[in-house]
Amino acid sequence: MPPSQTRIQRAFNLASERYAALGVDVRQALKTLATIPISLHCWQGDDVGGFENLGHELGGGLAVTGHYPGKARSPDELRADLDKTFSLIPGRHRLNLHACYGEFGNRRVDRDEIEPAHFKNWIAWARQRGLGLDFNPTYFAHPKAADGFTLSHRDKSIRRFWIEHGLRCRAIGAAMGKALGTSCVTNIWIPDGLKDTPADRRAPRERLAESLDAIFRKPISSKHNRDAVEPKLFGLGSESYVVGSHEFYLGYAITRRKLLCLDAGHYHPTETISDKITSVLQFLPEILLHVSRGVRWDSDHVVTFTDDLQAIAREIVANGYLARVHIGLDYFDASINRIAAWVIGARNLLRALLTALLEPPGIHAAEVSGDFTTRLALQEESKALPIGAVWDYHCISQNVPVGEAWLAEAQRHEREVLSQRSGSTD
Repeated sequence: MPPSQTRIQRAFNLASERYAALGVDVRQALKTLATIPISLHCWQGDDVGGFENLGHELGGGLAVTGHYPGKARSPDELRADLDKTFSLIPGRHRLNLHACYGEFGNRRVDRDEIEPAHFKNWIAWARQRGLGLDFNPTYFAHPKAADGFTLSHRDKSIRRFWIEHGLRCRAIGAAMGKALGTSCVTNIWIPDGLKDTPADRRAPRERLAESLDAIFRKPISSKHNRDAVEPKLFGLGSESYVVGSHEFYLGYAITRRKLLCLDAGHYHPTETISDKITSVLQFLPEILLHVSRGVRWDSDHVVTFTDDLQAIAREIVANGYLARVHIGLDYFDASINRIAAWVIGARNLLRALLTALLEPPGIHAAEVSGDFTTRLALQEESKALPIGAVWDYHCISQNVPVGEAWLAEAQRHEREVLSQRSGSTD
């Protein structure tokens, strides 16, 4: 049973006193947290299916596991699930759409034909709710991507097809940003790569750079659209060679002044992106983060409250990067309630940001003075500070369920809505 409002207030007051003794202004931290938007990924709601009705396999090195009942089968169902999800997450956030989630009616519309009109319902829905939209071209699940290459394909006609897709997606992102009054981040990720050792690593990368230059040739105001590029270490079917590697996209982003997307699941399992943030932001004005959780070979588990997640949040907050980092979630899990997967990840990310906002300033001061003993002692002691009481107060202040109470609401939605969706367990 969740605690009463009186108990939450009492616990918050005590926690505030404890933090204040360490020089932390709790109310200012909560005020800041309420302004941080997280971009939720639409593809968690239907297992990266989309609504093109073209009958293509997922492909692109992507795989979704699980057959939990109730996945969204239409844009209206997905929007209804997102409405429920946003009602369980404190703050006002954003939605990240893939191009394959357009609404095409009964007409077959190929990727090089999509237009802003195919997303007018998404724009209207977002405007009504005061949400921002972000966007992604869909460079997978298509016959012209079946051999594992798109923008770096040796066939010029296939490259032209995917370049046109990228051009149209930038136009759609700009239309979203203009209509909603908040810039859309349009992020390009491609699956291009090889399962085994290539004989030529150079030519595909030269073709990729040429294709990207063609997509970005037309200037678009950053008021409406920001371009991002996303690297990856490897994927299913591209274990030995990925054209868009980290080094390739780092160089491309710096020389072309694009946002670099750092995805927490796209590096070696022993790496964490937290250490990369301050390095990249020495040379780029802004970056995009895709927060995920890698487990062995898989990069897309539901985000949990790990040390890695807290380290990412701390680097953003402690270095004053909140205005320079666009934060989104990126994972897909069909083995559990999909709404719960969204809520768990988003609330954990926000909780990690709150932890960073509540960090005692004495930790940094000790480092500046060269007192590393005090730094380590305070770092460890701060892990036991009463953040839970502050988080509960934040949730109730934002009119969302406190503690595990959100789960009962998600389960009610499952009983009353998701379970009524026939044919949703395949």
